[in-house]
Amino acid sequence: MNWLFSLLLGYVLGSIPFGLLLTKLTGAGDLRAIGSGNIGATNVLRTGRKGLAAATLLLDMAKGFIAVFLAGNWFPEWQAAVALAVVVGHCFPVWLKFRGGKGVATMAGVCFGLAWPIGAIYAVVWLGMLAVVRISSVSGLSAALSAPVSAAVLGYTGFVPWLAAIFVLVLVLHRENVKRLIAGAEPKVGGAS
Repeated sequence: MNWLFSLLLGYVLGSIPFGLLLTKLTGAGDLRAIGSGNIGATNVLRTGRKGLAAATLLLDMAKGFIAVFLAGNWFPEWQAAVALAVVVGHCFPVWLKFRGGKGVATMAGVCFGLAWPIGAIYAVVWLGMLAVVRISSVSGLSAALSAPVSAAVLGYTGFVPWLAAIFVLVLVLHRENVKRLIAGAEPKVGGAS
C-alpha cells in the first residue's frame, strides 16, 4: 500500500490551491475570474499584487519540494512517481473541479527535491529566459524541457521518464500559449494581458 499512500500524499499536497487561497484571504477577489482564470503565480500577478504572486510562486514550489522530499525519506522507490503526482494534483485539483495551474512552479520544487543540480539548472533556465524574452510561457516551457534533459546529462536516468512526462503535461496545459506565441500574440510579463 506504500505506493498508494505516496501517490495520494503527492496529489493532495499538489492540489492545495495557494494562489486562490491567498487572493481570497487578502480580498484580491476570486482568481478564477481574473485574467486567464488560472490559479498560478502568473495570474496572481495580474491582480497587481506582486507580493501575493511571489508568495504563490514560493508556496507552489514548496509543495512540490516537500512532496518529493517526504517521499524520498519514506518511500524512496516511489519518489519519482510522487514527483508526477504532485504536479498532477496542482494542475487538476479535485476541489476545484480539476481546474488548477499549469505546473511550472510546482515542477521547479519537484526538481530541487529530486536532485538539487536539476533544480538549479531549471531555475537558471527559467529566470534566464524570463529576463531575456519576458514571456512567462516561454521561460516556463524552456525550464520544464531542461529538467529531463539535465537529468539525462547529469546521470539521473531514473528520473528522466518521470520528468519527461511532467514536461509533456506542462506543454499540453500551455497549448493556448503556444498558439498565441505562433501568432505573435502572447503577452509579455508586465505588459497588457
